[in-house]
Amino acid sequence: MNPESHPDVITDSMITSYREAVDYLYQNLPMFQRVGAAALKKDLSNTIALCEALGNPQNRFQSIHIAGTNGKGSTAHMIAAVLQSAGYRTGLYTSPHLKSFTERIRVNGLEMEEDAVTEFVNRAQLLIEEVKPSFFEITVAMAFEYFASKEVDVAVVEVGLGGRLDSTNIIRPMLSVITNIGMDHKELLGDTLEDIAREKAGIIKEGVPVVVSERQREVEHVFHDVAADLNAPLVFADNELTLQRRQGRINVEGGDRIILSSIEPGLKGSYQDQNICGVMMALLKLRECGYIISDDDIRKGIRDVTALTGLKGRWQQLGEKPLVICDTAHNVEGLRRVATQIQEQRYDTLHIVFGITKEKDPDAMLDLLPIDARYYFCQAAIPRAMDAKVLAERAQGRGLTYTVIPDVAQAVRTARQAAGPGDMVFIGGSTFVVAEVEEI
Repeated sequence: MNPESHPDVITDSMITSYREAVDYLYQNLPMFQRVGAAALKKDLSNTIALCEALGNPQNRFQSIHIAGTNGKGSTAHMIAAVLQSAGYRTGLYTSPHLKSFTERIRVNGLEMEEDAVTEFVNRAQLLIEEVKPSFFEITVAMAFEYFASKEVDVAVVEVGLGGRLDSTNIIRPMLSVITNIGMDHKELLGDTLEDIAREKAGIIKEGVPVVVSERQREVEHVFHDVAADLNAPLVFADNELTLQRRQGRINVEGGDRIILSSIEPGLKGSYQDQNICGVMMALLKLRECGYIISDDDIRKGIRDVTALTGLKGRWQQLGEKPLVICDTAHNVEGLRRVATQIQEQRYDTLHIVFGITKEKDPDAMLDLLPIDARYYFCQAAIPRAMDAKVLAERAQGRGLTYTVIPDVAQAVRTARQAAGPGDMVFIGGSTFVVAEVEEI
């Protein structure tokens, strides 16, 4: 069924506002972010059916596909910001959102219009009832149709989960990018790094170049094998490029020459260096594909990424005196990088507002965090959130000073009130905890 041929779809249940449209999606479609694995379908049939009914919009624009355990969101935003700076009309699809559903779908940094969301949902209701997709599947189809309608030159598409069976994997990109591989979503992707890497490598397509940001000895053979089977040119970014930091700026070097000098990263945190390395290699590959991207375009895109794309929650500063930082790192590898960044900060006392989801390993995550901090355990307002009291029970015996304040906003307020002007407040553990911070 093509909803385009049904202009008067749903006469007695017509949605009249954006809020009704989003509520319809939330309430009627299974959503992984809220309920977990029950929302997932183990093949691409729903997404294929949706996009076929919409005229396969994913085939009407060029795309770049980005997967990985950590860093894929930052990587997607930086590449999109550089392409915008170079004058290309650029779509950007990411997930999850922090505050507004429309954050997921952007063109040149501007969020999809609320009226466009409402119109799409009205037009697609019969299709939704017929296919019975997940929240993520219909959102992917919505994004692809929106990008096609806006005639984007290129869309940067971030994988939601895994890669091989992710709804976004119906595109045939001109470039695939895979960031760090870590132990996350083991219940869905596998118990070993090799299993997880194989799922991520599922985005590699026949003959399509692939950039892997980080060469990891345990899994590099997976990417070599999959790329060789598909005749996909493969490059490990950190095998070709090195980054040198000098006074807050970065020089990118290849061999014995400087490829690009004096990059001022807009995304703070030294853990972004690996992402920037992958971004630089991806941009060099896009140049080889004929994209006209100047050195100044790269500097501007990486420096102004938050202003150009609206990225939130990556080592984002929300206040000073006390210094307040939030970060959406939500697995062991991501939190390890954030913990290193915390250690590099200067402060009198550290306050940590922390909550995680039920499927995470609280012991492994708490082991990464400093003992000499004051903790405020909380839980996001979603079914997947781990009960703050359960998290506190797992903290017992670790020598931690903590209090349990389930409400995220109240936990943040309490931490800020307790902090002195020379202290630091860190908020994290889950994307959904950060999403409930009032200043975001």
